[in-house]
Amino acid sequence: MTAEGIVGQYLALKRESDADLLAMQMGDFYEFFHEDAEAVGRELDLKVSERSSGGESYKMAGVPLSELTPYLTALVERGYRVAVADQREREDGEIVREIVRVATPGTLLETTSEEARYLATVVREGEGASGERYGLAFVDVTTGRFHVTTVAGAGAACTELYRFAPTEVLPGPEVRGDDDLLARIEERVETTLTLHATEDFAPGRARHAVREHFGDVLESLGGSDGGRGGSRSGSAEGNADPIGEAAVRAAGAALSYLSETGVGALASVTRLQPYRPDDHVELDATTQRNLELTETMTGAGRSLYETIDRTVTSAGGRLLKEWLGRPRRSRGELERRQSTVAAFAHAALAREEFREVLGEAYDLERLASRSVSGSASPGDLLRVRETLALLPRLVEVVSDSERLRESPASEVLSRPDHEAAADLREALSAALADDPPNAVAGGGVIRHGFDDELDDLIDRLEANREWFETLDERERRRTGISRLSVGRNKTDGYYLQVPKAEADAVPDDYEGIKTLKNAQRYVTDELREREREILRLEERRADLESELFGELRDEVAARAALLQDVGRAFAELDALASLAVHAVERDWTRPELAEPGVLDVEAGRHPVVETDTEFVPNDLRLDPDRRFLIVTGPNMSGKSTYMRQAALITLLAQVGSFVPARRARVGVVDGIYTRVGALDELAQGRSTFMVEMQELSNILHSATEESLVILDEVGRGTATYDGISIAWAATEYLHNAVGAMTLFATHYHELTTLADHLPRVSNVHVAVDERDGEVTFLRTVEEGATDRSYGVYVADLAGVPTPVVERADEVLDALREEKAVEAKGGSGDGGTVQAVFDLGSGSFRGAAEAKAEADGGSAVDPPTGAGPEPEPEPELDPETERVLADLRDADPNEMTPLAALQLIEDLRGRLPE
Repeated sequence: MTAEGIVGQYLALKRESDADLLAMQMGDFYEFFHEDAEAVGRELDLKVSERSSGGESYKMAGVPLSELTPYLTALVERGYRVAVADQREREDGEIVREIVRVATPGTLLETTSEEARYLATVVREGEGASGERYGLAFVDVTTGRFHVTTVAGAGAACTELYRFAPTEVLPGPEVRGDDDLLARIEERVETTLTLHATEDFAPGRARHAVREHFGDVLESLGGSDGGRGGSRSGSAEGNADPIGEAAVRAAGAALSYLSETGVGALASVTRLQPYRPDDHVELDATTQRNLELTETMTGAGRSLYETIDRTVTSAGGRLLKEWLGRPRRSRGELERRQSTVAAFAHAALAREEFREVLGEAYDLERLASRSVSGSASPGDLLRVRETLALLPRLVEVVSDSERLRESPASEVLSRPDHEAAADLREALSAALADDPPNAVAGGGVIRHGFDDELDDLIDRLEANREWFETLDERERRRTGISRLSVGRNKTDGYYLQVPKAEADAVPDDYEGIKTLKNAQRYVTDELREREREILRLEERRADLESELFGELRDEVAARAALLQDVGRAFAELDALASLAVHAVERDWTRPELAEPGVLDVEAGRHPVVETDTEFVPNDLRLDPDRRFLIVTGPNMSGKSTYMRQAALITLLAQVGSFVPARRARVGVVDGIYTRVGALDELAQGRSTFMVEMQELSNILHSATEESLVILDEVGRGTATYDGISIAWAATEYLHNAVGAMTLFATHYHELTTLADHLPRVSNVHVAVDERDGEVTFLRTVEEGATDRSYGVYVADLAGVPTPVVERADEVLDALREEKAVEAKGGSGDGGTVQAVFDLGSGSFRGAAEAKAEADGGSAVDPPTGAGPEPEPEPELDPETERVLADLRDADPNEMTPLAALQLIEDLRGRLPE
């Protein structure tokens, strides 16, 4: 085929694949052309060459067939969709090329990351805020995990996406036009949005895809249409209640996308796991970010996961991270995890032996997927064999320890089919060489004695190679040529080489094939025959060994579910042992799981901060009679840390972990909600205050009496009176209408008076020691309210210039005593203007007004008999009267804070200029 024909074929295949880049096989290389070559060269630092043909030039870059995987992985992890076209030869000898797969961020098997790589699909059904339902499916082809659920509202959908952090999202037809939702997804999740065929989201087609792959599981999903399941077996784990048609559509679309992209790992997706968000603690995206569960807000420091992770396997690390993002509400499951952590914590020697053995394990879930896809190498099967061999060793470690033997760890290890695991391990031991090469082509993969035909081929091949190894010595003796040698290369094959100085001694049966500068190369009839025999044997051995290895890999692939069972048991015990290690190292305690509405912590600590500083522990008590704490105290004194540690202790308890405290009773919560400061999002058209109000609104709408709410300042982003009003109203609403356990840190000391009027509100404060003008933050939380914020002192600590700090102290003292404050330089001629701040009006008054009031009169009242009579108050215009009437009719006790804000905006807009 001409160059123009090859490039034309390349462009046609790329259009067919709808991919960003195309790798097309040409002999022993995969080639990229035109813009693709430039992109690959730029991204992967490949050499780009320019070729000319027929008066036109084109750029190209290539990688060897055997090296495609690392380049493909690097491109996909940069967000590219890369199609791969392989070539084959037809019976008539013509070379044809066709797309065999499209590698995308969500379908990449050959990942270099230990993180989960989820593909997500999102479907919307219903209209209006009250009727919208979102079906979501999450599938990780590298491990075979497949989760589906249905949630109410876009906010809940975003929360689930944030939990799973998919690398690729397929929005359904109804979601594609929702620019706000897509912007929220891209804002919160680092992902690639991909448009998939609309018809694959259709209910009928989706149901068919689910039935074909999993069999009769539609009833548990709520999408059954009475059809019979396919031949494949599947199970729907989790809640047995149906979760809706939207989930079926999402699951079906995900399956069709995986099939269409040719990922080749669908057979490893053996279980469909429906779940309900209310099986887990509600953690909206804001809360997950604010609590820095798996990543920090600034990129500096350490997340909770990074702090407590002591896992020894990649699968265990993935599971621990998943647990932190999806705490459980099931007391039974949490107590089971706690009991296992306790057993590992107390059985120190057995724990360390267990972790030492487990540390030799490889990632069986991913090895299963590679086997199913046909990409597993001999080294991968060796890792399967070695990891399966650990199962009986781990059972022995657990059995030898009374604490572990009597703990749920024994039950976890008993879940996999031990007999089937032993059979597969023995099959691999019998077939696979002890130390096989990572490529099949070179031979040495299959153990001697496994296959008689292969053994015979190898024996004959070795005999022929030995004939060649001793040929030079035999020929030197026969011919008397002292420097005769035997060689082999791709051009000449096997040959005899004789120096020209001894050419006269060459016998008649030598046939010359090449003349060199100082030597001559020859062959003989016997040498040719032996060479042909070796080539035949080598080719047959390679074919047979490849065939035998393929059968062995298929046998492993057929047991993918078994490998997943063993791998998941190992991951669970690794995560639990990791929690035990950290608990022992940091002296954490097992929390008592209580009924909702209780959080009683003695000497609690922040799990991350305590690792970096000498931490001051603090107590915390919330119960049915004391559900709302107003937390006051200076800036930088530890209020935020105190509240975050309350949230993290609650979360850790509902992961199944021990907690950083001397003692803890933790009531199971249905959600944790935080508002702890907002990053300015002007680029998205939202001010800091707007973000703050939206977060507050979400909490007031979402929290229940079984939730934990953390509010670190509310209303600070607007005018003082507006802010106090919002904070006051939010406190009343949370106390009266929601009833959630709440910690509210504020600098609005006016709010502390609410403890005298609302029965379940109490005040606590962070203590300060102030002596001789020196302030010490004690980091100790005590009962009662504080009366100062020490903001000027903090400004001094921050390095604000001394004149500013000293002047601030003067102004603060004057304002506290309601004395006149000099506005220095205010007259414009270097003098000063006397002014006092009027707390009633919220404005400064002049010196004359202040003095007259101090003397008991009014600076604006004219002397008796002097000056004109005061003008009468002007009548209000009708619209202003109506605004006042509407204001009088409004009942703050019946309004949410957000509704009050909207009313204020409306009334202000109606007032005349």
